[in-house]
Amino acid sequence: MFENLQDKLEGAFKNLKGQGKITDINIATTVKEIRRALVDADVNYKIAKEFTDTIKGKALGQNVLTAVSPGQLMVKIVSDELTELMGGTVTELNVKEKPTIILISGLQGSGKTTFSGKLSYYLKNKLKKSPLLVACDVYRPAAIEQLKVLGEQNKVEVYAEIENKNPVEIAQNAINYANQKGYNVIIIDTAGRLAVDEQMMQEIYDVKTAIKPTETLFVVDSMTGQDAVNTAKAFNDRINFDGVVLTKLDGDTRGGAALSIKYTVNKPIKFVSRGEKMETLDVFFPDRMAQRILGMGDIVSFVEKAQEQFDEKEAQKLSKKIAKNQFDFDDFLQQINQIRKMGNLKDLLGMIPGVGKAMKDIDIDDNAFKKIEAMIFSMTPHERANPDVLNGKRRERIAKGSGSSIQDVNNFVKQFDQMKVMMKRFQGMGMKQK
Repeated sequence: MFENLQDKLEGAFKNLKGQGKITDINIATTVKEIRRALVDADVNYKIAKEFTDTIKGKALGQNVLTAVSPGQLMVKIVSDELTELMGGTVTELNVKEKPTIILISGLQGSGKTTFSGKLSYYLKNKLKKSPLLVACDVYRPAAIEQLKVLGEQNKVEVYAEIENKNPVEIAQNAINYANQKGYNVIIIDTAGRLAVDEQMMQEIYDVKTAIKPTETLFVVDSMTGQDAVNTAKAFNDRINFDGVVLTKLDGDTRGGAALSIKYTVNKPIKFVSRGEKMETLDVFFPDRMAQRILGMGDIVSFVEKAQEQFDEKEAQKLSKKIAKNQFDFDDFLQQINQIRKMGNLKDLLGMIPGVGKAMKDIDIDDNAFKKIEAMIFSMTPHERANPDVLNGKRRERIAKGSGSSIQDVNNFVKQFDQMKVMMKRFQGMGMKQK
């Protein structure tokens, strides 16, 4: 995500490396490179020029402190301006109304239905709401089935009227049903439509007019760049949506949509979505995204994701086991499952300052843990609870059972032992027992 833009911005800042102060000459070269990087990332030239003119004005008006280099000052200015360009502050979803009605709109193939499922998961598990999913895509038969699969996965009910081809009626009936059943958030998934399709645009306008949603969200495939921004403007002119959702942010996105959609439609980005897992939906923080674009990581989001998955009581119990050198393969398996729930591994590593750039050319498979899991699952309950009993014969049986080599098993056990030593050492450096 944004790797190409990140590299080019870093190259632009190198123009100031070793400079004692910011001058008209060195800032002109840097600004030109930043503008070129933004245009290459599919940001509209007018937006890129206005952005870099602002940066130039602020940079030339700054006195560089002795403790801060011109390059560091420029990174700070660009970070602040990127944050402002993407909305400045976080804009939360309005879920105060009873019931809250959320209308989902967007282009065909933008990921609306998957987002609707993710949003139901987010509302149920993070905001402790009682959501109802509503299938209003009456044109794509698979859409209703897809929504039902996602609803079943999240244990969220899906309201659908298979024979009814009137989305306005379906939406109105769903709201009445939700009120009767006590659901406090209604998520209405609509059909994908093209901005040039007058009949379809009129249809979603009619749905919105009839149900008067609390929030209307426009879902954008972030890989489509400037085209997505132009489409967002056409939709906003017609239905005046409240916020934007950027999907497929784990793909080969250049960043144009994320950087310029707020400027173009003056509506905030509310969520970003990566991959297919229901947990991979995040509230959009402009400052954190700016830091990631500049290669500074996003340690706050990383810690928040970890806190969501790690139970405090379980952590205390695990801490005591580590202190007594009783950490076993079952504990290790539990940690793997919690890490996996946090999301895409490479994306997680990208949140750690300095790690993202180092890992950019390394392909990290989300199935990297499968081989380790196969080895653990090939152990008996006694072996899992007592790692020290793994002699040669036992390791040979585990290798055969997991489709691994003896060397693979030996390496894993060796790494496991080293990890136990390291964990105990970290505990001795300040982790207190309760």
